[in-house]
Amino acid sequence: MYLFLLVYVLLVVIFSFIGDISIVANIATDLSLDVKTLNQRKMRLDIIANKKYLDVNKETGELYVVEKIDREYICTTKSSASCYLRLEVALENPLRIFNIELEILDMNDNAPQFRRDVIHLDISESTSKGERFSLSNAVDPDVGSNSVKTYHLSESEHFNIEVQTGREGSKFAELILTKPLDREQQAVHNLILTAVDGGTPARSGTVSIIVHVLDTNDNAPKFDKSIYNVKIMENSPIGSLVLHLNATDLDEGSNSDITYSYSLYTSEKTQETFNLNPSTGEISVKGMLNYEDFRIYDMEVIATDHGANSLSGQCTIKIVVEDMNDNHPEISIKSFQSPVNENIELDTVIAVVSVSDKDSGDNGVVDLHIPHNMPFRLRESSDNYYELVVSEPLDREKVPEYDITFTVTDKGSPPLSDNETMTLELLDVNDNVPQFPQSFYTIRVMENNAPGALLSSLTAFDPDLHENQYLVYFILEKEIANTSMSMLFSINPENGNLYALKTFDYEIEKEFLFHIEARDSGSPPLSSNVTVHIIIVDQNDNAPVIVSPWRAHGSVVEEKIPRSTDKGSLVAKVIALDTDSVHNSRITYQFLLVTDATLFSLDQYNGEIRTMRMFSYRDPRHQRLVVVAKDNGDPALSATVTIKLSTVETAVKAYSDMTEVPLEYDIFSDLNLYLVIGLGSVSFLLLITILVTIVLKCQKAKPSKAAPPCRNSVISERNSTIADSTLVSNDAYWYSLFLAETRKGKLVVRQPVPKGSRYIVSSIPRGTGLTETSDSAASTLQV
Repeated sequence: MYLFLLVYVLLVVIFSFIGDISIVANIATDLSLDVKTLNQRKMRLDIIANKKYLDVNKETGELYVVEKIDREYICTTKSSASCYLRLEVALENPLRIFNIELEILDMNDNAPQFRRDVIHLDISESTSKGERFSLSNAVDPDVGSNSVKTYHLSESEHFNIEVQTGREGSKFAELILTKPLDREQQAVHNLILTAVDGGTPARSGTVSIIVHVLDTNDNAPKFDKSIYNVKIMENSPIGSLVLHLNATDLDEGSNSDITYSYSLYTSEKTQETFNLNPSTGEISVKGMLNYEDFRIYDMEVIATDHGANSLSGQCTIKIVVEDMNDNHPEISIKSFQSPVNENIELDTVIAVVSVSDKDSGDNGVVDLHIPHNMPFRLRESSDNYYELVVSEPLDREKVPEYDITFTVTDKGSPPLSDNETMTLELLDVNDNVPQFPQSFYTIRVMENNAPGALLSSLTAFDPDLHENQYLVYFILEKEIANTSMSMLFSINPENGNLYALKTFDYEIEKEFLFHIEARDSGSPPLSSNVTVHIIIVDQNDNAPVIVSPWRAHGSVVEEKIPRSTDKGSLVAKVIALDTDSVHNSRITYQFLLVTDATLFSLDQYNGEIRTMRMFSYRDPRHQRLVVVAKDNGDPALSATVTIKLSTVETAVKAYSDMTEVPLEYDIFSDLNLYLVIGLGSVSFLLLITILVTIVLKCQKAKPSKAAPPCRNSVISERNSTIADSTLVSNDAYWYSLFLAETRKGKLVVRQPVPKGSRYIVSSIPRGTGLTETSDSAASTLQV
């Protein structure tokens, strides 16, 4: 039994799809079945040739949707407007089968769709107005009024559409050109085509239409500028980019491909200097650029496209070469005077120098200078001409030559410079006096020197050159006591070696003072002198001479003394003389032999022999004393005297009583007489020498410049005084006076006077009483 049911439940089957658990109908009610027996009768629902979209509730008999129903999926063809879903319901006890046919109604659940997302059209810009272009139509799975109804085109001033209906009622659109195209203005047109169905609400689908405007060669190449002004530095490297020309052609493809070339108006010099790339339009350096040779280049460049009917454009280029500081400034010595005298006058022109620079502007402005530490300066005489003049006095002895470096520098950035060095030699002028290393020479000469011995080398120095430095040495002549210096000394005129011409004796000559002159060979000659002080150094070449007690040569001195002489009484006094210097003539006395060492003592400094005790009866009557007088030289020299003492019983006063009872010497020996005469003669000669020297000094005219005082005397007053005082104070001298005066019956007493005065000799008659008084001049003894 077949039961055909048309289900028109509005809320369920009117749409092309039904949601899950949606109730479509109640089969039990529609088939008049007992709902309570459905479960017992094992009611089931079978799908025929379709997917199981529906099921039945065995408790209530309701037919419900178990899976979404899509009409367009179930009914894949649009040949029929109707779409059915066939079901089969089976019951047992008794077995009954019901065939159910459900009609699926369409709903507008699909939007129109185009087969492609983008439609590309190529239209030449030369296409005429009104030209039509077919477009693909849109497809809508829905049927009837829910399918595509019309088309709409986005707004465009160049295009429009016209909707056409096909044989089966399908709708399609045609694109119509309403206004001519210009690719140079707009190469691509983007349009939107919309398809709208007839459902409620209406659904739509869109597609993009891209219209590519095809080019035609209707535009000539055009440069950015008609005139180009370019600046480039000289000496730019080969290949350096000067300018990148950019000619544009609004066309495309081969119509816009451009080739660059020089026009016939471009000179060959320019084409040799610059390279033009025909493809890129780049102008680069091809040859060397030198501002000083060529400064401006003019050229004309043509740009031609590759269209069938080629078009071209042109431009003018002006290339200006800018100067760079690529040229070093130059120095030219026009005149140079060398050598010159060292005494050249100030502001004298030594050299004339010119400077130049091939660059321009600041690059060509130059400055000339020389080192600051030189006695020269530059004086600008004219444009870029300078004179080198002397600014400070020159001295060849300090700087014999000058390496003068002229340095010229431009004001470019960075600055460039050049230099030229000239050597200025100075000629010597005799302007330096010979100079000794010392102003005063003290030369010590040992007495007993060999004649011709070298004393010293007195070498002067003259910083001049050649004959101006050749020196000759002289001893300035001077006579002292009828003796010329040239007789005593000699100097080598070439090297200044000073020699002694004789053997000197300290005891006769102790020092010499004279001048040595050094004279150069210049014109006029210059000279200077130095003072030489020769000091004769004493040697211990004189042995002491015993003058007291006097005895014949080789004999023994005999003396008699009272046996009752007290302890400490003066028995004898040994006096020795030594003509050597004070150091060598310092004499000490010693016993060389004594009979009884306990009886006598000897003072080692004054030679006094005194008793150490009184004589006893056991002492022998004769005593033998040997005294040695030794000087202070090295090696020491000595002399001895033998004294034989005899004791007597007579009441003879001891020497210790000399101040009361004068001693008488019956014999005035010849030796003492000679000694007194010799000492008197020496003193007289010394006094005459001093007087002559004073007279000569007073008569000599005063020199223009003061010389060192007392330097010309052979024996200075200072040393004369020393010698004199030494002689006067000598014990031997006093003892000789003592002997002479006592022979006359007088007693000689030596008393010291205030410092600075000499000893005063007082003669006192024998047998007189003595009273000591003093005044400011001397100490005397009055009776």
